[in-house]
Amino acid sequence: MKKFEGYQKGINLGGWISQCNRYAKDYYETFIVEKDIETIAGWGLDHVRVPVDYEVLVDTDGRYIEDGFGYIQSCIDWCGKYGLNMILDLHKTAGYAFDERGGEDPDIFFKDEKLKDLFVKMWQELAKRFGGYADRVAFELLNEVVNPAVTDSWNDIARKTVAEIRKLAPDTYILFGGVRYNSITSIPSLDKPYDDKIVYNFHCYDPLIFTHQKAYWVEGMTQDFDVSYPAPLEEYKERSREFATEAVGAIFRQDLKEIGPQFFEDLFAEAIQVAEERDIALYCGEYGVIDQAPLEDTLRWLSDIHSVFEKHGIGHALWTYKDKDFGLIDPHYDEIRDRMIPLL
Repeated sequence: MKKFEGYQKGINLGGWISQCNRYAKDYYETFIVEKDIETIAGWGLDHVRVPVDYEVLVDTDGRYIEDGFGYIQSCIDWCGKYGLNMILDLHKTAGYAFDERGGEDPDIFFKDEKLKDLFVKMWQELAKRFGGYADRVAFELLNEVVNPAVTDSWNDIARKTVAEIRKLAPDTYILFGGVRYNSITSIPSLDKPYDDKIVYNFHCYDPLIFTHQKAYWVEGMTQDFDVSYPAPLEEYKERSREFATEAVGAIFRQDLKEIGPQFFEDLFAEAIQVAEERDIALYCGEYGVIDQAPLEDTLRWLSDIHSVFEKHGIGHALWTYKDKDFGLIDPHYDEIRDRMIPLL
């Protein structure tokens, strides 16, 4: 299968200029600094994925926020200094946020032509400013489309946006993923690649009841919910029935046979076949285990998923470097960090 060269082993900079604890200048300037990029490079990784929210780049009057673009430029400069590549991920756009599913219509973005135009214009601006770094900066169109009902609309938006980006950044790699929170099971529903610089992106937190145990944002999850890894597949299925089917990932797929490396082999199989048929690389932009899970189990999960990534040449970026309940450098992982980093 085709490989996404230069983006084989990475980590996310979540919570910096996306999903921020505070949308404030002093926060942006201290949460991630040059020393962090030096540290990541020292681990032997080859790239970082940088989520950014629309609100960091555009104010309420529609004017560009130069400081917001400046943080992206600083990260590009730091990565260049320490030999890292970078994926620029538009994590939230005007009218759409994967983690804000309330309101009258959480999917208005996929229907409203004005919001679609703002999305395209945002990417035109990003391409104009950063398309010159095509040798080491890739673009990811949008993080985690949720609703399967917008599949066709999302393909249409992606196709039109890529066409506009190409006018300004003809050589930049462009990533996009499918519905159900970028599920790998949605890869077959994506448009065929428009050119040889397209990459299919997916996220993997399966089995979700293990990687997200005790997660306060998972509806129905409690603070006393414990599950180990590995455990029998039937146990995961049985306990997953406590939650809404759409919230627990792909655990109920009929082709899954057992927990362990084979679980990921089976889960990824269809997407790998599609990628081979379309001659396109696969990239896992997010995966990881919450800081509420048992440490040794976390290592086993990481070892299993990485074995399949490496077997098939699937590039990947751990969620995440710091904070956001998954932060690799946070105290929870102190006992196993030295064993986690070589796995990445």
